[in-house]
Amino acid sequence: MIVFFDGVCNLCQGSVRYLIKHDKKGVLKFASLQGNYAKDFVNETEIQSMQSILFFDGKMLYKKSTAVLKLSRLLGGWNQLLLLGYILPRFFRDWLYNIVAKNRYRWFGKKDQCMLPFEGIENRFLD
Repeated sequence: MIVFFDGVCNLCQGSVRYLIKHDKKGVLKFASLQGNYAKDFVNETEIQSMQSILFFDGKMLYKKSTAVLKLSRLLGGWNQLLLLGYILPRFFRDWLYNIVAKNRYRWFGKKDQCMLPFEGIENRFLD
């Protein structure tokens, strides 16, 4: 299972740290959309837009709000409260997601370089 994320986005980096901390089984791997692994795996349009977290569960590639909901199910616990989001039509969930994605650098800032994995989790990053 792979999470593709914007490696310079502070919100995205915080989300990755959250996923690492709460992925009790350690099944998630991570790759920045700016990296070589993503270029071989994800279509060019998704990489160029950098507007979505992507989640590959081994069978399908999910994006935007659906990726978030799939990840919340995987994490379990109180994270599953987010599954209430399935009540909303996908177009509406993605509209909300797009507002945050469009403003994430302004609201949360960005780094000059991609996130570097901290000691002990290097094997969970694919590039």
